[in-house]
Amino acid sequence: MHIPRAGFGAGIVLAGLLAAAPFAAASDSGAAAPSPRDRKTHHVEYFTSPKGHPRHTEVPVAAPERLDREAGNVEGDGDVTPIVENGSTADKLDVVVIGDGYTEGELAQFHTDAKEKWQEITGVEPYTTYQDLFNVWAVDAVSQESGVSGDPTKDVVRNTALSSYFWCDDIERLLCVDTGKVESYAAKAPEADLVVVVSNSTKYGGAGYNDVVSQPGYDGIATVSGGNDQSGQVAVHETGHSLGKLADEYFYDEYGDWTGAEPADLNTSTYTANELYDQQAKWYRWLGAATPDGGTIGAFEGAGYYPRGLYRPSENSIMRTLGREFNVVGREAMIAGFYRHAKPLSSETSTKRVLARSDSVTVRLPKLSGAERPVALRWYVDGREVKGARGDLTVKVGALVQQRDHRTHRLTATASDPNRAVRDPALRSLLKGSLSWTVGR
Repeated sequence: MHIPRAGFGAGIVLAGLLAAAPFAAASDSGAAAPSPRDRKTHHVEYFTSPKGHPRHTEVPVAAPERLDREAGNVEGDGDVTPIVENGSTADKLDVVVIGDGYTEGELAQFHTDAKEKWQEITGVEPYTTYQDLFNVWAVDAVSQESGVSGDPTKDVVRNTALSSYFWCDDIERLLCVDTGKVESYAAKAPEADLVVVVSNSTKYGGAGYNDVVSQPGYDGIATVSGGNDQSGQVAVHETGHSLGKLADEYFYDEYGDWTGAEPADLNTSTYTANELYDQQAKWYRWLGAATPDGGTIGAFEGAGYYPRGLYRPSENSIMRTLGREFNVVGREAMIAGFYRHAKPLSSETSTKRVLARSDSVTVRLPKLSGAERPVALRWYVDGREVKGARGDLTVKVGALVQQRDHRTHRLTATASDPNRAVRDPALRSLLKGSLSWTVGR
């Protein structure tokens, strides 16, 4: 099935796979960032090995001229195909996967690779539990040649739709793209929130573009190799930045001492464990708790690239080393990030419609895979709970609004995700939703 092409709606957030968090140190200088339209380079995060710490560098906005060749008009180019559909784009977090280096005859392989990348991502918590919050769309970008430049060797040049190429900035594993071309294909998908470029290669590599902001709210792009079974970790790490608002937890000796103010990131702090507790700051609610990435939560010095002066919650999470799990602080932030885009409660019955007592209303809740408790659902009439309707996905209006008067009434459904993995009250508020209808006289 193919979806008709659609542009970005007003106010749509095309969240990329890196947020502004990694630039906290740079912003302390007070220097104004260049306008996106005046930008000549992108600041990218890259990964030299599946288990190593990432690095950063500057790369050109467009691919080198020798690679910057148009793919041409091919039937099917730009078609959008659903990989996962769990609800309307207004209620779900929409992921757009764009292929590069796939010829017209290889589009079926691209769809297979896109599905496998999503399976890799959802193999990591909290994605595993919250799969139902997502839609995934594959955008076909038809290339003239199969594969990508720089694979298997530096001198290989291929004509592809997005101009993907290894050896970007003379770094073998850095997989760059022409970001303008990526944006043009991403705009064909329904209301995208995340963008991943899957290149037709088995070579390990990828990148996180964290300053692509030419569209309102568009934070960046992640690139991964479609045929490499470990490259999905790159995308997971990058969503830690965009969805979780998490900083990198690795450091390099050359950065020295952090001398700035307390960073805004949820997972870095200038406070020691005792200070976090005394100040009731950041992750103090988790101090001493076991964490899935190993050990217990505390304050470990070395984070945000700085070996001294900044602390991270755990010894080693996926925000520090690929192949790890999110620590509990990261999981909490990711779940809240999911709900910034997806809704815990939805209904096909418009809230603008005036209901009659003969009507029925059906709502939908996310299905949380393996969760201890499901999302809680309650119904209210004029602010008073109808306890007998708790958990009912479909209700008859007349059974709830029993008054035989000439007044209008207010019917409200509320949903709350009870997951104990989110302890911060400010973040917990994102796990709640409500819908209300007017019941006519």
